[in-house]
Amino acid sequence: MRKNLLLFSVLFHAGFISAQSILKTMKRLPDTGETTSYTATFGEDADISINVPFFIQQNDGTVLDTVTGLLWQKTDGGDMTITQALLYADTSTLAGYTDWRLPHAHEGFSILNHQFTNPALNTAVFTSTSAEYWWTSDRQLNDTNKVWATNAGGGIGNHPKSETHSAGGTKYFHARLVRDVNPPLLIDAHFTDNGDGTTTDHLTELIWQKIPVSDSLTWEQALQYADTLTLANETDWRLPNIKELQSINEESRMNPSLNGSFFTNAGFAKYWSSTTLPNQTSKAWYLDTRFGITTYALKTSRLLIHCVRSNTSVITAIPQAEKNAESVYAFPNPFSSTIQVAQLNPSAIVSLYSSVGQLIYRGNALQIQDFSHLTSGHYWLFVDGEQSTGIPLIKK
Repeated sequence: MRKNLLLFSVLFHAGFISAQSILKTMKRLPDTGETTSYTATFGEDADISINVPFFIQQNDGTVLDTVTGLLWQKTDGGDMTITQALLYADTSTLAGYTDWRLPHAHEGFSILNHQFTNPALNTAVFTSTSAEYWWTSDRQLNDTNKVWATNAGGGIGNHPKSETHSAGGTKYFHARLVRDVNPPLLIDAHFTDNGDGTTTDHLTELIWQKIPVSDSLTWEQALQYADTLTLANETDWRLPNIKELQSINEESRMNPSLNGSFFTNAGFAKYWSSTTLPNQTSKAWYLDTRFGITTYALKTSRLLIHCVRSNTSVITAIPQAEKNAESVYAFPNPFSSTIQVAQLNPSAIVSLYSSVGQLIYRGNALQIQDFSHLTSGHYWLFVDGEQSTGIPLIKK
């Protein structure tokens, strides 16, 4: 198969009643950001981009994640104990808001960028600090002295509260706050068993192979297996990237940390992702389901896999605002000096942003502006503030 396949996904939630009701705080699951190829075998992380990360800097110390819809603190609050971090969040009035909080584990992991390491963040968006770890609000199951934290290397794990420098430890655990721009949705079910050997996750709308491959595989073998898998009459299966794989982990479970009703297994195991460790390219990320940490191993190691595919059927349930935005397009693309926008509403306000979320232009007459002074590269266009449906542009 050809490289650099670009996929887009949209979200909906299932229309049935279940005792699994769960809050959905992220509109979409962002891509890892990894764009470098490390193998000729199709299916590695860089080959498939879903919901490419894009942040808008608000010029008030905050950053809007247009993929998840969450608003983040741009510069973390520095090293502190978990108790101090919770109080810091509860009393913060950053940018005039008072509803700041520590992120849940999956939210904290969502802003990591696996193209980078130490820190695994886009430092053109988030200020680089001395942080080695960032607190989340989730405690380890059956041990309240351990807290889930993301790390500057790109992983997430359960750590003793005493490890932080502020508690007498030797490591720097910082707090980065987050808030909900829109109220979270209460969806009817987290997972659905599709009855055909697959499971749908309604938080991400990804479809998963329910029963893992019976034999352990090397990383290259795992890529090949996923690319050739036919399951439930579908052939577009792939090896999940590390954010996709971590998204099915449940911090409220252990041994294994996956829900056994929807992911059949015989105890905890280690599962390959398609994501390479950028500073040690002979290694790739995996999920260890004893607790749910993400870490890495040599690609020649033999681990298990759960394959994944995008749920193309959800296209019929795109929210109306996104349907309207889909009818908007910009041309020429690539552009050299001017951009014209075709849209339903001729009085709509358009905004042009740089690749790191800096506002370049806002107005309703984009087609008469001269952008020849802009440097070559990637830009994003948004219409009427619909920040979930940015149009990628290239300046030549």
